Amino acid sequence: MSDRRLLATLAQRLAPISLAETTEEASLQTRIDKKYLLPLPLLGRVLRDLGPGLRALEIDGLRVFGYESVYFDTPRLQFYRDHVQGRRIRHKVRTRRYVDSDLTMLEVKEKGGRGETVKHRTDWSPSELFRLGSGGRDFVDDLLDGEPDASDLRPSLVSRYCRATFVHAEAGLRLTCDVDLTFESPMTSAAVPAGRVLVETKAAESPSIADRILHRYSQRDVSVSKYCAGIALTHDAPANRWHRVLNRYLRPAPIPVG
Repeated sequence: MSDRRLLATLAQRLAPISLAETTEEASLQTRIDKKYLLPLPLLGRVLRDLGPGLRALEIDGLRVFGYESVYFDTPRLQFYRDHVQGRRIRHKVRTRRYVDSDLTMLEVKEKGGRGETVKHRTDWSPSELFRLGSGGRDFVDDLLDGEPDASDLRPSLVSRYCRATFVHAEAGLRLTCDVDLTFESPMTSAAVPAGRVLVETKAAESPSIADRILHRYSQRDVSVSKYCAGIALTHDAPANRWHRVLNRYLRPAPIPVG
């Protein structure tokens, strides 16, 4: 069974929640995020332990959805280097396309000094997935105060994956689970090994109930984001602070592009 089908099977076991309910009950634009890379079979036990209040996002009969994200950075990868250097306040700029609906957003994510993540987003055109354009540059500049200037940003990484989203309204928790994760840069592409799922816990407080359950299964959160992992795997860029995580969980053989 493919990873996507297994994830869909796990999601089908739960009661559904609509997108409108998800937005209303678990709208977490400001939140504490933690990431875990775990064997996909373990996910079923984690979902079970979260109890009957957990529901799976369902849209038009689907519970697993395709995502495509294009990240933008300066030619010197300033956003990436801010992460490498451990700056407390840092940013990501990306366009994101929800593959099944073609809905596309332009997003700016800010990591605050207390570890909280704030996401700003605006509607975007699917045809402009790889471009910011004047409207996008204005949106980014307003949020970043021109540091760096949005006109200096270029596509640096494309990530694609399949995601299921789980919501526990009573606990104020959202859980995203990604499989079939791939990265592509102008030089190489890479993929997370099959059988692994990237789980992100998103809650207003930490540790969340999901974090505590994962800790009971001896799972520890990993500090590397999808963007930083993708850059480290596909660019000749410094990645010493994530060396152990990359080698243990993510380091595949690069695949030349072209």
